[in-house]
Amino acid sequence: MLKNKKILLATSNKGKITEFKKIFNNFEIFPQGEFNIEEPVEDGLSFLENALIKARHGSIKSGMFSVADDSGIVVPGLDFAPGIYSARYAGENATDLDNRNKIIDELKALNKETLPAYYVCVLVGVHSKEDPMPIVASGEVYGEISIHSSGEGGFGYDKIFYPHGYNFSMATMDSEEKNRISHRAIASKLFLEKLESIRS
Repeated sequence: MLKNKKILLATSNKGKITEFKKIFNNFEIFPQGEFNIEEPVEDGLSFLENALIKARHGSIKSGMFSVADDSGIVVPGLDFAPGIYSARYAGENATDLDNRNKIIDELKALNKETLPAYYVCVLVGVHSKEDPMPIVASGEVYGEISIHSSGEGGFGYDKIFYPHGYNFSMATMDSEEKNRISHRAIASKLFLEKLESIRS
């Protein structure tokens, strides 16, 4: 049971921290950087495995209820890449722009302007390193990846991802709209429902 409303957020990604603070606005959020917690080695083969690695690592280092996400974009037409390698698709020290450009180049090599794609977020929360039943929730948002970049907001692949039902990229959305329809918002809503049921 979560004894207080304090959560260690097991990420150093500034974009994720900003989004999670808005979504988890009824909780006191502590990014792992405030405890000088380094990133663990993510050697899982799925979003779930990597999220669990990060959450357990955060809990071990802080002694707090720890929440981690692993997320990325999946393009079936590119053999389901980038997937769990989304953050480092163009190399270990790649920037968001580097990663987007790599996908754009791959689409152009296939003579495609767009391909179906979806964002995935898996959230995991653990109360301790021995927690036998982590809280797990996932969310997806479907759309298309495009060679045409637009928008100034968001991060990651948002500038080239166009969700179904929208004729503009996710990077064009204001934070309120993005936090309503995004993969992270969907996963977070389910996660909070499970967390509240445990706390009640």
